Amino acid sequence: MTKATNLTPAETAQARERRLIAMRLQEVESNPFSAEDVAMFEMFEREGWTHERRRAHILAKARPLAAE
Repeated sequence: MTKATNLTPAETAQARERRLIAMRLQEVESNPFSAEDVAMFEMFEREGWTHERRRAHILAKARPLAAE
């Protein structure tokens, strides 16, 4: 069995809805997404990236920052 390379349109729509909810919750906590964060998640949705690929991308960006 091959691993899916992209999310289906329905899965992408579900991920978008979860992101919008998360963004609202972050705003309530006075920790809104930056424009860069929003752009990154919109790119994930536009490209249909899997959740595993998204996570790997975010972790790769965070590791150098954590080492500072």
